[in-house]
Amino acid sequence: MTRDLRWRIIALQVLMIAVFGFGAGTAVYAGNFTHDQITNQLAPQQIKFPPVGKGLPETLNQYAGQQVLNGEQAHAYADQFIALHLSQMGDPKGMPYSYWSTQARTETDPAKKVAAEELVTTLFRGETLRSMLNQAWAFWTMGDIAMYVGYGLIAATLLVTASLVFELLFAPRRETQAVRIGSPATTAA
Repeated sequence: MTRDLRWRIIALQVLMIAVFGFGAGTAVYAGNFTHDQITNQLAPQQIKFPPVGKGLPETLNQYAGQQVLNGEQAHAYADQFIALHLSQMGDPKGMPYSYWSTQARTETDPAKKVAAEELVTTLFRGETLRSMLNQAWAFWTMGDIAMYVGYGLIAATLLVTASLVFELLFAPRRETQAVRIGSPATTAA
């Protein structure tokens, strides 16, 4: 290997270390930032799973009594707790907000209209909270992905750093030994 080619490889390795290191730091920071923001937004809401036996579906027993503070909890609360309760409201049961909104707007009987409007308000609030919790879960997942990318870039940075250390410390010795072995003084003897 020529001296110029060797220095080009070393320069490329240094550049890769800088780029991968910057990418790793940015990705890990982004993941931590996302997780912190979600936790900081969810904590003041004080959304809690009920204890076992207090209306909690069996599929959510692992979260019993816990406060919703991360994306996985938010997703479980939204899709297995709120969605369950929303599906049990109204008659016919399981009809979406849009159906009940139309019913409330077109109802002519005042008593039924008030009941339908109350149901619409409850469904709207439930669907809104469910949507927000699912967005928290989506951003939490993106934070997880950023963290995994960051860890992969840390591994790549360490690998290129090890390659650079080898190139700087061990490769010159091998070239020197190869030159000594192939030198005319050693071959004549």
